Amino acid sequence: MEISEILLSDLPIGNKTFRIDSEFFKKEYLDLFEIINSHNLDKLSDVSSWITQGSNPVFSEEGIHCLTGRNINKGRVNYSNSDYVSDNEYNSLKRFQIKKGDTLVTLKGKGSIGKIGYVTEETKSIFSRDVGVIRPSKINSAYVNAYILSEYGGKIIERGETGGTGQSTLTVSYLKDMDIPRFNIENEIGNLIIKSESILKKSKSLYHQAEQLLLKEIGLEDFKPSEEGINIKSFQDSFISSGRLDAEYYQPKYEETIEKVKKKPYDLLKNIVSIKKSVEVGSSNYGESNIPFLRVADFSKQGITESQRFLSESYVEKNKALVESLKPKKGTILFSKDGSVGTAYHLRKDFEGITSGAILHLNLKINKNIVPEYLTLVLNSEIVQMQAERDAGGSIILHWRTDEIKNVVVPIINYEIQTQIASLVEESFSLKSKSEKLLSLAKEAVEMAIEQSEEKALSFIEQETNLLAV
Repeated sequence: MEISEILLSDLPIGNKTFRIDSEFFKKEYLDLFEIINSHNLDKLSDVSSWITQGSNPVFSEEGIHCLTGRNINKGRVNYSNSDYVSDNEYNSLKRFQIKKGDTLVTLKGKGSIGKIGYVTEETKSIFSRDVGVIRPSKINSAYVNAYILSEYGGKIIERGETGGTGQSTLTVSYLKDMDIPRFNIENEIGNLIIKSESILKKSKSLYHQAEQLLLKEIGLEDFKPSEEGINIKSFQDSFISSGRLDAEYYQPKYEETIEKVKKKPYDLLKNIVSIKKSVEVGSSNYGESNIPFLRVADFSKQGITESQRFLSESYVEKNKALVESLKPKKGTILFSKDGSVGTAYHLRKDFEGITSGAILHLNLKINKNIVPEYLTLVLNSEIVQMQAERDAGGSIILHWRTDEIKNVVVPIINYEIQTQIASLVEESFSLKSKSEKLLSLAKEAVEMAIEQSEEKALSFIEQETNLLAV
């Protein structure tokens, strides 16, 4: 049994809210404070001009970005799936308008608290009630971001979580009272974050170039499908041929897009790849083995995130042959058919785990002149996303039937252009990897400065950035 003994006189230390619950005084937190307190410290409120919680805006279907917890993770801010507010709403909420150099922190949600994102661009946006903002003014803002990303900053944030098994929260007053260690190498650490974001931006630009090259080759570069919501079909041309009677399936935009693709060489997915299904093991078979169980939420077209679920030892022991047969190998394209349907990722190395039944394994057939990186880009493109939307639409939880996926229309372009697209994609992923490495270096440098010395941290930064040729 682990016991921490605290004097009543010591309760205010790192405890502005005067909590007395045992979780707040776990030994790992007390040990952490002992290490941090050996350095010069500032309160986050003393080096920031603004720390506050977001508003409760009135959302719009389009307009200006309003960031919520889902837009923030691992030091990054993602605008692609944000909510929106009108211009009038944005202008009325000036206190909550985001600025370059802000660090956003998630304040609500069990398991979601303490995710942060660093704002590197002047993009018009505000933040919602489940997000807080830290706006440094007397300290390198990127260094603040690196510190909170580090093990020490992360643990301090974790310590401030309240709410137990219910709705967990992190208060603004707790953020203001956070201690941050001060070093002479804060700018060097912060520069790693800035370089990381710059490289990531270039990575996204290259991927966009690959997408545009694809659209240009198949004649969809400037194509705008109809927004008309009416399409007249005979019974023969509708239910008899497709088995579908729902009006959404027959929207003109789907038909026009497919017809446009078919004007140039194309093939059906079933002729290009073999399709293998995985299994759904059920939550009762989750456990503590070293075999990850990859779900749709654990991967995207950018890559695989750290698995949140693992198979139990007993399941692995009872199903050794099955588990081995379901481990996807290098070259496999993972493709989601449930939930976030139509997401593809090309494995660049063997995956030492298995995937859920919602993820298909696609492998190129022999003698097919298709570059896997090209096919993956196509599967993630609007061309296939429209087919997914058409086939899987109409239900609360999207499900794309394998028989429908087999008949996905895939444009076939010149092999040399495919390799150009593949080269852009691979360079994009290489830069993304370098960006993530720099982000990791920033966290490690903070930890090294805290645990060892600034000199060793600076030497580490110089050595590792030289290896990365940054």
